[in-house]
Amino acid sequence: MLEKVVIANRGEIALRILRACKELGIKTVAVHSTADRDLKHVLLADERICIGPAPSSKSYLNIPALIASAEVSGADAIHPGYGFLSENADFAEQVERSGFIFIGPTADVIRLMGDKVSAINAMKAAGVPCVPGSDGPVGNDAKKNKEIAERIGYPVIIKASGGGGGRGMRVVRSAAELEESIAMTKSEAKAAFNNDVVYMEKYLENPRHVEIQVLADTHGNAVYLAERDCSMQRRHQKVVEEAPAPGISEELRRDIGSRCAKACVEIGYRGAGTFEFLYENGEFYFIEMNTRIQVEHPVTEMITGIDLVKEQLRIASGLPLSFSQDDVKVKGHAIECRINAEDPRNFLPSPGKVTRLHTPGGFGIRWDSHIYDGYTVPPHYDSMIAKLISYGENRAEAISRMRNALSEVIIEGLKTNIPIHELIMDDPNFQQGGTNIHYLEKKLGMHD
Repeated sequence: MLEKVVIANRGEIALRILRACKELGIKTVAVHSTADRDLKHVLLADERICIGPAPSSKSYLNIPALIASAEVSGADAIHPGYGFLSENADFAEQVERSGFIFIGPTADVIRLMGDKVSAINAMKAAGVPCVPGSDGPVGNDAKKNKEIAERIGYPVIIKASGGGGGRGMRVVRSAAELEESIAMTKSEAKAAFNNDVVYMEKYLENPRHVEIQVLADTHGNAVYLAERDCSMQRRHQKVVEEAPAPGISEELRRDIGSRCAKACVEIGYRGAGTFEFLYENGEFYFIEMNTRIQVEHPVTEMITGIDLVKEQLRIASGLPLSFSQDDVKVKGHAIECRINAEDPRNFLPSPGKVTRLHTPGGFGIRWDSHIYDGYTVPPHYDSMIAKLISYGENRAEAISRMRNALSEVIIEGLKTNIPIHELIMDDPNFQQGGTNIHYLEKKLGMHD
């Protein structure tokens, strides 16, 4: 087992990693910016190292400072959490070159899956269903591009190969718009990602966002841990997630899950990862793979009873998975609400001091958060301050518990998006299950 781990992150995920390390008897090193001296995990860690000023470019994204922290503390490994450098292949490579273990896949696999075109090609080769598309980059031949679009069928979407987070994409509904849309997406991609490679895909009008959680060790074992539905989104950012996804049969889960597990073995994946799909009319279409732990991992933990972060640490220690596919049993239903320090009317960030805090409790309620009474939420980072997770024997019970829990939360001193979550839990279409990725934006448009 690893002896000492540098937690190269902040906020709730850093605290989550610290808790898993403590359970496994692993010592922890909390790195932090000058703005984060009072973070909960920093106060609880075995060692604390300040790695720079508040801007993340000078602290949490500072690769030499992070590697130096591992060196001076005598750590074995670095856990990147999610966001920041978690999917940065250069970081993973430098960590391993410096003699430390990167808690995640190899740099080569991160590169393979980080580039959308190479990821799609790898998934096709592994038998994972993909969205019909250009099967590679789109060039400057207008006639050929038109033929590709007609083969796929309008509407199509032009996507930047190096894009992400909803940036670098454009929907095209007719041949007349095609060339201009390709040119504009290319120039935007060059400016945003320093990579002007774009590709074309079928645009699905009303899909759901369903993803498969996987774990793979270094001994050739890979398992899938059911699926999550993350269709409640605003501007391509997930707001509410749940597991399992409503309306997915055991047979369909087994089919798509086993394909994802097989793909992990074929690409030499290690650690926790997520295959993201668009799901429409009973069909799965691969869009990308997240080569890290995800924000919404707790809903999978609640329905399977498997601690994903502890498994990450075990895998990084070189141990085989502690269970097989047959041991994975899905029981009940879980929902997660991402609670952000933001104005629920205009979604502007609302940093500030937490002057009063009361967290919810009761059967089937989990609160993952780094905030406490008197803690000041800084303005420099992502606005998420907590994740509220409810669990029930069925979906209706999970929703009912979530409604109760949301009504119990008191966070004073700053604004939060809790009213949006209450709106979602009370929504008849959400309660029915199976809403698409555009639903929340349309609903919020009605309430603006």
